[in-house]
Amino acid sequence: MKWMRRLKSSYGAPFLLLVCSVYWTQGFRSFAWTGISYQMKDELRLSPSLSQFVISVVFIPWSIKPIYGILSDCVPIGGRRRVPYLIIASILSFVPWFLLGYFEALRASYIYLMVLVTSQNFGAAMADVVVDAMVAEKARKESAEYSGDLQSLSWLAMAFGGILGSVSGGLCLAVLKVKGIFLLFSIFPLLQLVSCIFIHEKSANQMAVVNNEVLEGAQNIARDSSTADKQYDNSSHGVSTNVEGLRKRKAASPQEVISRLPKSLDGIEAPLQSQRGLFHDLQTTLQALWRAVKQPDIIQPMLWFLISQSVVPNLSTVMFYYQTNHLHMNSSFLGTSRVVGWGGLMCGTFFYNRYLKHVPLRKTFWWVHVGLTVLTLIDIILVLEFNSYLGIPNKAFVLGLSALGDAVSQFKFMPFLVLSGQLCPPGIEGTLFALFMSVNNFGSTLSSFAGGSLASVLHISSENFDNLALGIFLQAACTLVPIFFLFLIPPTATGAAHDEHQA
Repeated sequence: MKWMRRLKSSYGAPFLLLVCSVYWTQGFRSFAWTGISYQMKDELRLSPSLSQFVISVVFIPWSIKPIYGILSDCVPIGGRRRVPYLIIASILSFVPWFLLGYFEALRASYIYLMVLVTSQNFGAAMADVVVDAMVAEKARKESAEYSGDLQSLSWLAMAFGGILGSVSGGLCLAVLKVKGIFLLFSIFPLLQLVSCIFIHEKSANQMAVVNNEVLEGAQNIARDSSTADKQYDNSSHGVSTNVEGLRKRKAASPQEVISRLPKSLDGIEAPLQSQRGLFHDLQTTLQALWRAVKQPDIIQPMLWFLISQSVVPNLSTVMFYYQTNHLHMNSSFLGTSRVVGWGGLMCGTFFYNRYLKHVPLRKTFWWVHVGLTVLTLIDIILVLEFNSYLGIPNKAFVLGLSALGDAVSQFKFMPFLVLSGQLCPPGIEGTLFALFMSVNNFGSTLSSFAGGSLASVLHISSENFDNLALGIFLQAACTLVPIFFLFLIPPTATGAAHDEHQA
C-alpha cells in the first residue's frame, strides 16, 4: 500500500488508472481470444488451416509498431502527441468488440470477424506504443527515482490480466457464451477511453526540446560503422528482465529517446514544431533510421531473428483443434495450461538470468533450437497416443509440455530483448528497438501463415488428423534451420547488460 501511495503522489491517480487499464487490457486479451478460437471452430466451423489464416491476418498490425511511434512523435493532433492517439486507439479497440458481441450477423461471418478483430488490433498495438511513451516521459519528468516502480506497476498489471484472462476465459465461455465474452471484454477499452478524459497533456510546442544533437549522433552512424557493435547501453532503451512484461516487451518511441538525454540539455530552447514542419520531422527520423538499419552489425542479427521465426511453421491452431476435437479437452483445462505456461515462462526467466546471460548468444541460440526441436518431436508422442502406453495421462502430458515449451522459448526471447537493445545506436534507439520487435512479430505472422499452409497441404481438418504427426515432424525439422544462420549473430554478444560487461 505504501508503494501505491508513493506512486499516486508522484504521478497522480488518473495517470495510474490509465496505465493499469491499458496494460491490464493487453494481458486480459487472452480472455477474448478464447471466445474467438471457439467461435471459429464451433460456430463458424472453419478448418484448422483457415482459422490459422484468419489469426495470421488479424495480428499484422503488431508488425508495424514503429509507424505508430513515429506518427505520435512527429504528427501532433490538436497540438498534442499522446492523448489524441490514445483516444483513437481506445475507440478502435472498443467498437469492434462491442459490435461483435451485439450483432450476431457480424460473428457469423469469418470475413467480418477478421476485419473487426484486425481493426481492434490496430487500436491495441497503437495504445501499446503510445502508453509506453507516456510511461517513459512521466517517469523522467515527475520523479526518476520511482521510474522503476512505474514500470513494475505496468508489467504487474499486464501479467495479472494475462493470468486471470487465461483462467476465466475457459470458465466464462460455458456461462456467458461467445457473445457475453466479447461484450464483457469491450468494457476494458471503454474504461481505457474514459481514463483519457482525466489526463492533461501539454501541447507539443510547450514540450519542444532540442533534438539536433541526437540526430547528428544518428547521422554519424554511417561514418563510424566500425563502432556500431560497441553501442551497449541497456539503460537507454529500457530493456528489462522483469517477468511480467516478457510476453510483449514494450518498445520506446523516438520522442522518449530525446527525453532520456542528460538533464543539461533540458533547458535548451528548440525550434517549434510549426517552424520545422511535419514532413521535415518525418523525413529526418526516417533518414536516421535507414542509416542505422544499413549497418551490417544491425541488419544481420535482425535478419537472423526474422529467419528464426518465419521458417518454422506454427501449428498451434491445429494443435488446439486436435486437443479439443480429438482429445476432448475443455476450455477451462486449456486455460489452466496457459497459466502453467506463464509459470514455465517465469521459471525460464529466472534460470536464464541466473545461469545463462553470460553465455555467448550463438551457443545459447544453438541449444535453444535443439531443445525446441526435441520438445516439438515429443508432441508426436501425444498425437500417436504413445503416452497412454507409458501411463501418462493426456492432460498431464499437455501441462508438462506447456511449461517446458514456454521456459525454453524464454531462453531465446530474453537475449533477443537484450541484443536488440545493445545494437541500437544512440539517438534512435527507441524507433530501432521498436523495429526489432516488429520484425520479430512479422516473423511470427509469416510462421502462422506457413503453419496454415502446411495444414492445408497435409489435408488436416477438424476431424482428420492422420497427417498431423508428419506435420509436427516437418515443424521440428524446420526448427533446426536457424542454426545454420547463426553466423549473423555477433560472435562476442551475450545476454548481459553493458554495465555488467564492464564490471
